[in-house]
Amino acid sequence: MTPLALLRASARTTACRSTLVRSAWSAGSVAPRKAGVAAFSVSARKASEHKEETFEEFTARYEKEFEGVQDVFELQRNLNNAFAYDLVPSPSVITAALQAARRLNDFPTAVRIFEGVKSKVENKGQYEEYLKELEPLREELGVVLKEGLYPE
Repeated sequence: MTPLALLRASARTTACRSTLVRSAWSAGSVAPRKAGVAAFSVSARKASEHKEETFEEFTARYEKEFEGVQDVFELQRNLNNAFAYDLVPSPSVITAALQAARRLNDFPTAVRIFEGVKSKVENKGQYEEYLKELEPLREELGVVLKEGLYPE
């Protein structure tokens, strides 16, 4: 057999194997497993055993988290987690986060807290309400907004 014929025969054999595997996979049967690799589970996922958390419980939990913050990494991790939910944290949570940033002497994170609030609110009016409510604390802590640092 010539080298070219041998190459064609091996290519046909590989193509036939991959077609068989694809057709078996698409038909719903289990794909062939490699040694040491677990198969996919075919059982349905169970519903979460955790109960839904109310907004008040969320607020209390994050206020407590920010009061116990020991370093900048922990502060930023808690902020990321708080802003990851599909809601805007209450002003009391923002107050606790700002006080934690001040306690850790982390000015950039304090400025970014307001950027996070600005990106989470639905409209500019809500952002203005947050700013108005947190104005005394901002002045006390000396936190300048990004808009104040970099005017357009």
